[in-house]
Amino acid sequence: MAHIGRPNLRIAIVGGGIGGLTLALALRQRGIEADVYEQAPQLTEIGAAVALSANATRELRRLGVLDTIAAASTEPSELIHRSWQDGRRIAAFPVHHGLAYQNRFGAPYFGIHRADLQKALGGALAGAGLHLGHRLVGMSEHGEALRLDFANGQSVEADLVIGADGVRSLVRRYVTGGEDAIYSGTSAFRGIVPVDRLPSLPDPQAIQFWMGPDAHLLHYAIGGRGQDVNFFAVVEGPAAWPHPTWQAPVTQDEALAAFRGWHPAVSEMIGAVEHTVRWGLFTVRPLLNWSRGRAVILGDAAHAMVPHHGQGANTTIEDAITLAEMLSHGSIGGIEQLLSRFQGLRRARTRKIQRSSRVTNDLLHLPDGSPAIADRDRRVSRFPEDFGWIHAFDALASAQPSPTVSAA
Repeated sequence: MAHIGRPNLRIAIVGGGIGGLTLALALRQRGIEADVYEQAPQLTEIGAAVALSANATRELRRLGVLDTIAAASTEPSELIHRSWQDGRRIAAFPVHHGLAYQNRFGAPYFGIHRADLQKALGGALAGAGLHLGHRLVGMSEHGEALRLDFANGQSVEADLVIGADGVRSLVRRYVTGGEDAIYSGTSAFRGIVPVDRLPSLPDPQAIQFWMGPDAHLLHYAIGGRGQDVNFFAVVEGPAAWPHPTWQAPVTQDEALAAFRGWHPAVSEMIGAVEHTVRWGLFTVRPLLNWSRGRAVILGDAAHAMVPHHGQGANTTIEDAITLAEMLSHGSIGGIEQLLSRFQGLRRARTRKIQRSSRVTNDLLHLPDGSPAIADRDRRVSRFPEDFGWIHAFDALASAQPSPTVSAA
């Protein structure tokens, strides 16, 4: 039976974001070539920054790109949870201090601009098999192959299609028959601010959660010198999402009003950016199937989640490594069974993180006087113990074939 790594096997990855590029690199490391089809005319990431935890950085180290990523990153000094109004420290844990995080989880925690992360991944790929300006508009069976039709008029056929095309995935529609992303009922304001414009900010090199009534602010330093702060300010509402895309117009006053009365550091951060849009936070309902025939989805296409554990990009990298490792042991004749096993390996973990992220939203948004605040404070004080299972995970180890079951 033909091995998946045979030269004439056609693998198409739809989406040239973090997941698609990581997968292409991981496949190439294993001697398997793939073509990546990205809709954008240039390789650029939408969004401000991403936090990379050990479950991702250990895999990026294995891919040989972590040194490049580290040079453009900041490792937070601490993880701090604060009260919204007086800035009181509720809980704090060392991260870079004493290399506490790396010693516990075996790999670093980095804050990095998304563009810098994508540049590192794209640079390692060096353009091999990358096709820009290819927006997928149609997908159909064509004999034993799958046909992909693009908006630029081109079409290709592939023996295996991997959808790394995000929360509004067209490949997911093919796989599931039309499962759409769901608005979470929350939205966010975001931005990047130079540290020197935030005189009221305590511990600017830390990753910090400011928790308050119906809102929270997350921020962390990025850049090779920690010179900028990336923030993500989440609020309840609007009740229904008013726009066909994940961005909706907003005024500066609306952004400022959502955090009026908060600590001056929060007000400075929100006010330092000109807000013209707010970002709807969308999720994907837990799916029954991640694959159909020789098509499979991963990352946000399969399990988009609210970002309150910062695990969207990290679980996407896990998916990519897991699938690449499984494919390296597989054969084309058993591809459908392999994709089913991939789903089996990944679905329970990503569902657990999805659920936990949603619960965390509610904990971060408790009103003053709520009887649940004491329990929340106890829970954030146990962050390493309660959530270490996320960071300690080893995707490569999880994907090793069972010694008692031969790979198809």
